[in-house]
Amino acid sequence: MRDTIFISHATPQDNEFAIWFASRLELLGYKVWIDKDALLGGEKIWENIDKVIRDETIKFLLVYSKNIFQKDNKGDFIIGKLKDGIYKEFSFAESIAKSNNLTDFIILLNIDKADYNLFIGADRLNQIPFYNNWAVGLNQLEKKLVKDDVPKNSQFQSTGFGEWYEGHFINPTNITQRYELYYSNWWAIPNLPEHFFIYQFANAKQVNLIIKQNLEFPKSKISNNLSSFQEFSSFEIFQNEETISIKPQYIYKIKVEDVLHGFESNIFPNHKDAENHFKFLLKMVFHQIMKNRGMFWYEMANKRYAYYYTTSNLTNLKVKFKYPYRKGNIFKMKNLIGKHTSKGKWHYAVSVLPILSPILGFSLKNHITFTNDGLNVWKTDKQEIDKEKIHRERRNKGKRLFNEEWRDLLLAFINALKKGEKIEIQLASNFVLEMPFFPEMFWADFGYFDPRDKTRQGLLSMYDFEEDNIEENE
Repeated sequence: MRDTIFISHATPQDNEFAIWFASRLELLGYKVWIDKDALLGGEKIWENIDKVIRDETIKFLLVYSKNIFQKDNKGDFIIGKLKDGIYKEFSFAESIAKSNNLTDFIILLNIDKADYNLFIGADRLNQIPFYNNWAVGLNQLEKKLVKDDVPKNSQFQSTGFGEWYEGHFINPTNITQRYELYYSNWWAIPNLPEHFFIYQFANAKQVNLIIKQNLEFPKSKISNNLSSFQEFSSFEIFQNEETISIKPQYIYKIKVEDVLHGFESNIFPNHKDAENHFKFLLKMVFHQIMKNRGMFWYEMANKRYAYYYTTSNLTNLKVKFKYPYRKGNIFKMKNLIGKHTSKGKWHYAVSVLPILSPILGFSLKNHITFTNDGLNVWKTDKQEIDKEKIHRERRNKGKRLFNEEWRDLLLAFINALKKGEKIEIQLASNFVLEMPFFPEMFWADFGYFDPRDKTRQGLLSMYDFEEDNIEENE
């Protein structure tokens, strides 16, 4: 039965993509075959490859890059001359497709923007671009697999690749019995005012004017509704050279505890309404903390903002912080901005998602972005955010960072928010929110030694690059 997706790729140059790609296909429920012996630097077992391509393969996917070609004595690629192993697999796949009349049997996955005609016949095959964004390429391929009725048994169908990868590429002795402190990416909100307010106006234009001019406390807006922790009877704005007062049509006073635990209502605002307005308000609280600290930010593909320090608000690029529960007065220094080859500067950045459970707080996500001047992220000639270039360089920089480094970057980022010895923001006239210096932490009875080599990259990589392009549902 033909139910297997065969992945052919250059080793070891394209291993990183092949491992990522195979793991994602397996998570989607497809049966995947990849040369595991080659990934470990071993010899290809041609009898097994012959059987899989001849009898089991429904799609033959070639990772198409310049790495599939041989090199001359100078180390330059010989375009048109495939590596021996690639040539054997590809030519055999061609013969199987022809003899069995298999349509679109071979598909090329272009991962480095290589020309479409680098060897004879390449221009006649389906090519899917992965070079801008791996996740986008995977999405396009999945649509093709669905269209061609490539079978899968369920949303997740283990083909053994994940277990094999974890067993061979992740040292099984890394887990050890010891009492260890773990850091999460949850930044807890210790307390809030007892109530927040939803103000409903005649139209969204009024809300926009108030949001723009009344900057006293954090506020959020959804359509013609404005939310705040401060109680107002009316809002004053300046218009046509005079101050006018705008009164909301309705004012809803909502207990924060009711939002967290739920309540019943058949009219506006019901629990879902209140929860959405509350989350948007928390998002604006975080935004105001960043703004007060002089952060720069930009909008990513998922509509979230990524916030980052600049050379103007972080004069000492090395941030000093201290681990909690660590004996002695030991501090650590961590760069949040640094030189990125000859292309500019890299900046550690975070995006935020308010969470109400299992704790009330902010879920922070790691990012890396890039600037030329230490201030403004890279832009295209059209003055648009150069997402393609940032995405590409983020992979190059991010894959060299390990769990411990991500942890320290997040700790340094939070500690650098201090003004004096506090991280605080005025939410209402009678309430100041003071945020902790550390994310939530948990003690465990086991420990993990993080591998510091390339084998830990791929399936279990902490930095999930493609998530930046997943749209968020509030």
